[in-house]
Amino acid sequence: MGIPYALLTPNTLALRATIADMADQADSVQRHTIFQNSLMTALLDGIYDGELTIGDILSHGNFGLGTFDALDGEMLILDGVCHQLTSDGKARVADLDQRTPFTVVTNFVPRIRVDAPHGMVRAELSSFIDQLEPSANYFYAVKITGRFSEVVVRTVSKQSKPYPPMSEAVGDDAEHRFTDVNGVIGGFRTPAYAKGIGVPGCHVHFINDAHTSGGHVLDYTVDEAVIELCPGTDMALHLPVTTAFQEGELAPEDLDKQLHTTEVKD
Repeated sequence: MGIPYALLTPNTLALRATIADMADQADSVQRHTIFQNSLMTALLDGIYDGELTIGDILSHGNFGLGTFDALDGEMLILDGVCHQLTSDGKARVADLDQRTPFTVVTNFVPRIRVDAPHGMVRAELSSFIDQLEPSANYFYAVKITGRFSEVVVRTVSKQSKPYPPMSEAVGDDAEHRFTDVNGVIGGFRTPAYAKGIGVPGCHVHFINDAHTSGGHVLDYTVDEAVIELCPGTDMALHLPVTTAFQEGELAPEDLDKQLHTTEVKD
């Protein structure tokens, strides 16, 4: 499967040799564990109170994303520091005793590193990254670091009990637009077969270099950036033993619709 003709740019063509060199990387994939706290379908069902603290999560990795109890903002963990991206678009360092109902984390070890083609938007760069992966059947931690002409994010607002399902909770979330900004887009690429356990495709959050603002990424345009991928071959899944989780509806018939509403929002 090659890069679609419509995506070919001078930068993309210049990187074709790099991609070709990576075609034989199947043998170089090494065992690497991704730790996940709860399920995406639990979050969709309104299960917003967690067992684990941020301190617990950081014992499992130095890179990741998720959210906080009561859906109080987005989470991005970079270099072992957990950032809380709040509904006003601002960022702060989370307290270690804060709790989280959903988190994905790993120790980030980049095995693939390439320059991102200039001017690509999210959908185009996602297709480009597809070509870099040794296999579509693994999980990948992904980090895109550099300068972006534009990043569009949304941030959820803290909810009150009784918690609504996530498709309703994100109805009034705030959207923020950053232009000519340096920062990091980080998260995970999840295989289609794991839909519901995680978010299939690419689920990423953004924080600026000053660590003062960010959110859940809706779209972006690359100026100059570096893509790093960390393949994950093993999944350590922590399921809550709370009453809410035990009684949750974790196999909704409209799963695709809920994921699209909460994660894409177009």
